[in-house]
Amino acid sequence: MNIDSHQHFWRYDAARDAWITDAMQAIQRDFLPADLAAEMKASGMDSSVAVQTVQSEDDTRFLLDLAEKDKRIAGVVGWVDLRSPKLEERLRYFSKFPKLRGFRHVAQAEPDNQFLVRPEFTAGITQLKKFGYTYDILIFPRQLPAAIELVSMFPEQRFVLDHMAKPDVRTRTSKRWSMMICKLASKPNVFCKLSGLVTEADWYRWSASDFTPFLDTVFGAFGPDRLMFGSDWPVCLLASPYAKVKQVIEEYVDGHATEHKDKIFGGNAIRFYGLEALAGGSAA
Repeated sequence: MNIDSHQHFWRYDAARDAWITDAMQAIQRDFLPADLAAEMKASGMDSSVAVQTVQSEDDTRFLLDLAEKDKRIAGVVGWVDLRSPKLEERLRYFSKFPKLRGFRHVAQAEPDNQFLVRPEFTAGITQLKKFGYTYDILIFPRQLPAAIELVSMFPEQRFVLDHMAKPDVRTRTSKRWSMMICKLASKPNVFCKLSGLVTEADWYRWSASDFTPFLDTVFGAFGPDRLMFGSDWPVCLLASPYAKVKQVIEEYVDGHATEHKDKIFGGNAIRFYGLEALAGGSAA
């Protein structure tokens, strides 16, 4: 089972989706499962994990509705207010949706570099494990110290780092990022998504070799058992078609054992998100 561990769906709303600027006109439209199906089929991918983009429960329910209708969506990473005093009630409500596997907050947009370890946020993280939920960490490199502190506080909680913490591919500045990644990876409860790289490069003039030092770091730090491929479609379309995003990772892992490739392109996502009984094939 080949699984894309990180992609998005949305019905475009110019006011709500202000993060999609005029420089991103290629993605200023709706993106729904039918749009992704052909891309995945052509690239040999069977299922995906749909990840939130809007910080609202409406977005979570939107993704769950899509997942209920389409078996190719193996799991959903939604949003819930982890700082809410009613969090336990909301988690109990969402626990009746089997395809909801975890949650994410767009922490990269928080001006406070210590947001992830503020008491009101960590109080929410405390409640995830008893409902079996994972947490996706979406940050910039400047927030890596807080992420390291967070995952150290909750050794039994499953975390995954999105987009390798968005390293500065354009300038190939990696020394401090690499050091922080190695510290984060030393915690066995943390996985990492091989995703989001093309949009951190020059959108119009990148080459696969631009990503080599960054991939070298995460492969050395996490190893093949805690890495998973993610396309970040449709955001990746700003810099690359789906097939080429997958090709970058495929070519990098060409020298690895077959079982390592199987883990990176599906097995690790199944294990991390608990998708064994949920990963499906064709649409319902």
